[in-house]
Amino acid sequence: QFQLVESGGGPVQAGGSLNLSCAASGYPLDMYSMAWFHQAPGKEREGVASVDRGGNPIYADSAKGRFTISKDNVEKTLYLLMDSLKPEDTGTYYCAARHLGYLSLQDQYYDYWGQGTQVTVSQ
Repeated sequence: QFQLVESGGGPVQAGGSLNLSCAASGYPLDMYSMAWFHQAPGKEREGVASVDRGGNPIYADSAKGRFTISKDNVEKTLYLLMDSLKPEDTGTYYCAARHLGYLSLQDQYYDYWGQGTQVTVSQ
């Protein structure tokens, strides 16, 4: 069974950094495209970054230049390095995966989801 578990969230001041992790179990990550999503309080979940099976990324405009997505197929872990954090980055971050998938920032595209990790950015 393929499962995802996020970690690495927490409180941080504006301008700071966090590195989120998403540990996968069950199958090699090179068989999956994956993504990070952000859900701000009271808002819909939005795609932040996606990486395909080969490790090629795409980013939402809000993440470009600040966030870096990467995937370690050996460690079976997806990462999101977040720099220059802003208060509007506050919310729950979810990782997602699709078997034999492609790049996508649409949440309907993904079959597997983690439980989320909370990020709080203060002024």
